[in-house]
Amino acid sequence: MMQALMQPHRLVMLAIAAALVVWVIVAGNWEWLPKYLPMIVQGVWRTIWLLVLSVAIGFTLAVPLGLAQASGPWFLAVPARVFCTVIRGTPLLLQVWLLYYGLGSLFPSIPWIRESELWPILRQAWPYALLALSLSYAGYEGEVMRGAFRSVPRGQLEAARAMGMPRFTIFRRISLPLALQGVLPTLGGETILQLKATPLVATITVLEVYAVASRVRQDTLITYEPLFLVAAIYLALAGIIALGFRWLESRRPRKSA
Repeated sequence: MMQALMQPHRLVMLAIAAALVVWVIVAGNWEWLPKYLPMIVQGVWRTIWLLVLSVAIGFTLAVPLGLAQASGPWFLAVPARVFCTVIRGTPLLLQVWLLYYGLGSLFPSIPWIRESELWPILRQAWPYALLALSLSYAGYEGEVMRGAFRSVPRGQLEAARAMGMPRFTIFRRISLPLALQGVLPTLGGETILQLKATPLVATITVLEVYAVASRVRQDTLITYEPLFLVAAIYLALAGIIALGFRWLESRRPRKSA
């Protein structure tokens, strides 16, 4: 990794980036930062847990979606394919609004929901944001996992069946590990895209880090500095995600010649 960073073109890019950061820090107006710093920290934390939970829930849904399309019966494959097609064919912003203004407007008219213990949670915006992000990730990763499951060598599956392995054991010890090995780079890229999709939930009043920057702009009429700070935060988070998936890729067993 250090050798890759020491390449001349990378050093030039790092130097330019460092110069831009120094210029923004020195020339910018940062008087507002101490006042809004607690809100920014809360916004970053909300962005992180929205990302982590939506990726975890979405990937948990994506595995059966991909498996159903790859090797399931038609009555499971068709709904899974329709779900992935609809999710991938419609904008995420539209999905967020449909869930928030659709379910969010429907639930108050249902007495048993309004009187249940879940109502204080369902009145807030974040459950709908989390649901929309999770379903979106599931739709995209369902297609990724479909291709991954179909790429698993049939010979290994047939050998496992010949040895009398139960279906779930074959899935847990052969199909899923081999499928994940091939899609780790794609999952890393999709997770970064999921991070960059989280600002859309600000449109339904979820106060994540981008929404905090918008509030700073509205209160102080300072435009560029809050946006530069948010950009730096997203770059840092995306870098951490990329490094994490690079580490996972390095742990994969390499094929021997």
